[in-house]
Amino acid sequence: MLPSSLFEPASVKTHPVTHHARTTPIARLRLVVTSGPDRGRACEPEDTELSVGTAPGNSLVLTDLAVSRHHFAISFLNRSPRIRDLGSTNGTRVDGTQIFDASLHAGATITLGDTTLLVHDAGVTTDALSEESSFSAVLGTSSAMRRLFTKLPKVAAADATVMLTGETGTGKSLIARAIHDASPRRTGPFVVIDCGAIPPSLIESELFGHVQGAFTGAHRDRLGAFRAAAGGTVLLEEVGELPLDLQPKLLRALEEREVTPVGEDRSFPLDVRILAATHRDLRERVNAGQFRSDLFYRLDVVSLRVPALRERPRDIAILTDHFHRELTGTAAPEELTAAFSARAWPGNVRELRAAVERALILDEIDPSQVDASIPAAPTEIDPTRSFREAKDAAIAGWEISYLRALVAQHRGNVSSAARAVRMDRNHLSDLLKRYAIDPRG
Repeated sequence: MLPSSLFEPASVKTHPVTHHARTTPIARLRLVVTSGPDRGRACEPEDTELSVGTAPGNSLVLTDLAVSRHHFAISFLNRSPRIRDLGSTNGTRVDGTQIFDASLHAGATITLGDTTLLVHDAGVTTDALSEESSFSAVLGTSSAMRRLFTKLPKVAAADATVMLTGETGTGKSLIARAIHDASPRRTGPFVVIDCGAIPPSLIESELFGHVQGAFTGAHRDRLGAFRAAAGGTVLLEEVGELPLDLQPKLLRALEEREVTPVGEDRSFPLDVRILAATHRDLRERVNAGQFRSDLFYRLDVVSLRVPALRERPRDIAILTDHFHRELTGTAAPEELTAAFSARAWPGNVRELRAAVERALILDEIDPSQVDASIPAAPTEIDPTRSFREAKDAAIAGWEISYLRALVAQHRGNVSSAARAVRMDRNHLSDLLKRYAIDPRG
């Protein structure tokens, strides 16, 4: 099973809109170690993020034994820098208060382990924005997306491994495909492996292949994703879910540029570009011992963060219109784009697209009806759960509601339901199995 078509975008022509060259202001902060074993060290951001920890890949590397390998990160995406703890062992405190995700300002003190950092104002700089409003099938006129568009052509032209991060539903797979389509490997295959959807017992075979008789059920030889994609690109979706015991084998394959199929004595050369995508911050997985740090660095050669839809609200209208045109060939009604632009989208672009489909299927164009068709945020919030756990649970709840309504609309006919929402039937079946939904009711 090499479902390369599962996540491929529909063939839609897009027309870039040219803007005047622009920049966006970015506030900068400087960190100075005022106490602890590394007193006197300082660091300023070189990009839109500054990370602190004991691992060599951090912006500021500390030797404090009470500091985690990846302790916290500060993002500089606008005039309000934010600090986020990366699942550190001993936590992060700002002005004496333990934080998980918070805004940060000059004059604040950050405490981690036995180390104290003082935050200084480093002024405001500017970040370049692309003049284009699209990259292949990826759309966006917001600053967040046009910032990303400045990087994508350069990334596509190279052959480096790329890590795409961002929340579920932000469009990481679409961007991966766009990178492939703009790369020198564009004429080669684009193969997608969802590391979170394949049973652990089969994922090694899916990646590296196997020979006939290698294990029960291996009735014939199988190339595996890496050999099937020779000359092209492999996207490892949800790479953070890769089983720990398989990670050394993937690392070895990437470093030695060869793969050994299950049950085979010889190795075969590896001629693919690797793109990886995850909704998790793998630094947190490294801290928890669930992801190898050496594999993380091997995959994180170039890191691209895909913004959440709440960070690009001006794109809601054009995305709504795009999905409506994709499904019907006509522009979206003004009342529909207005209603959707006024809503929050915790499920990001994927949720927005599903809502457009649902509005068309149920013929609910009136704003009040559209609002009613979208499940509201849960009224009961459990503050003892982590933000990520609560968010994942909310998204899962929405997906369950949508899938149940979808199969009910099509009277249990999975093929018909999949065609109606332009989803691969196998992918829909996998989602129904994941949530134990019987399409027959």
